[in-house]
Amino acid sequence: MMPEIQVIEAKWLLPISPRADSVLTDHSLVIEAGRIRALMPQAQARAAYPDAHFIVRPHHVLMPGLINFHCHAAMTLLRGLGDDLPLQRWLGDCIWPTEAALVSDPFVFDGSVLACHEMLLGGITCFNDMYFFPEATIRAAQAYGMRIVAGITVIDLPTRYAKQADEYLAQGLAIHERWQETATVHFSLAPHAPYTVSDAVYQRLGTLAETLDLPIHTHLHETEAELTTSMQQYGCRPLERLARLGLLSPRLIAVHGVHFTSAELAQLATAGAHLAHCPSSNLKLASGLPALAAWQATGINFGLGTDGAASNNRLDLWAELRLAALLAKGVSGDPTAGSAASVLEAATLGAARALGLDEQIGSLAGGKAADCLCIDLGQLQSQPCYDIPSHLVYVCGREQVSDVWVAGQHVVNQQQITLNSALTARQQCLASLETWQIAVKQAQGGNRQSLGDSF
Repeated sequence: MMPEIQVIEAKWLLPISPRADSVLTDHSLVIEAGRIRALMPQAQARAAYPDAHFIVRPHHVLMPGLINFHCHAAMTLLRGLGDDLPLQRWLGDCIWPTEAALVSDPFVFDGSVLACHEMLLGGITCFNDMYFFPEATIRAAQAYGMRIVAGITVIDLPTRYAKQADEYLAQGLAIHERWQETATVHFSLAPHAPYTVSDAVYQRLGTLAETLDLPIHTHLHETEAELTTSMQQYGCRPLERLARLGLLSPRLIAVHGVHFTSAELAQLATAGAHLAHCPSSNLKLASGLPALAAWQATGINFGLGTDGAASNNRLDLWAELRLAALLAKGVSGDPTAGSAASVLEAATLGAARALGLDEQIGSLAGGKAADCLCIDLGQLQSQPCYDIPSHLVYVCGREQVSDVWVAGQHVVNQQQITLNSALTARQQCLASLETWQIAVKQAQGGNRQSLGDSF
């Protein structure tokens, strides 16, 4: 049970809003009933709340929890499978045959437990997921006390989850109905990609997005091959196709966005659409380098994602923060591009804004859900410290996250997960892990599936 009032004291407090580089020193965050009641100087908080439960972190930064803006959580069970292969061989020979053989509710639950364990200890309080059997991922997130945006995944190809688009949609909408009143469970519509989803399905999802007030989360302009396929099949680039179908709006979350022209970026900005930047995955699969500096110059809102552990190998947003900032400079030749403050905002409030959750999470402000983390700057390797946003992006790593709260619940306390439900799920996953590893190795010898042939 949560204390009635918690007061977190930290050396530095980074609210993110109204400015991502504004730092408060020797301040406290007051939490009541899972929400932020106030931010105030420590002396003032001690006088106002003498009977509260105080948590003192004297060498730490207190900041909003990180949001993993694009993830396939259950793919942790495919971590390291087919590394260092070209994209089409990796998908067709390794990933899709293995999924066709093994993906099930237990597979997705155990894989999602691995992902939640890794993400939560790294300060990720919310993740935007796209995968099959999404209810299994919701259950894993609930066990870990995490906030999830579960994708209602739709694809025009048969899998072990569903056979065709209507069945994917029916199952996803039923899950939405069961979980929509749970405070830490949110939803998106998640059509896989333009090369696996038909015009009719995209149009139907556009209508549903308006009816249910949900974002549309889809891979877009990830590879050159995707653009070539679209020109051959539809006579236009994927973004133009989605615009013709009425999907270019503030509800659109375009994942990867590696291959946009300047004109397309302007089109996205005018429409108020959002981009999900997954730098490690883009590099590992040799998809290319998006023009992040141009995104920022155009004013497009964006967030940071890890993608799945199969195409990244780590679910580590601190690594993505650093890489996003460095790549923006290297690609543009401009050292001011991808500033530390701008990528911190992307990993918190920017992602929340795109998901329609910015009134609830993404910054530390009165009335918002208390989703936050403490990161320890007291170690010698973090000294000296002159600029907090710079340190967080260029110096810190996930191993320095000491504490995590989700909706006011202290789910990680001094690097230890506190929830019995999480520890039970972890034990269940560990008991099954060797069985899954053997099954994955066996599945690698399977035949190429129809999904791979469709690329």
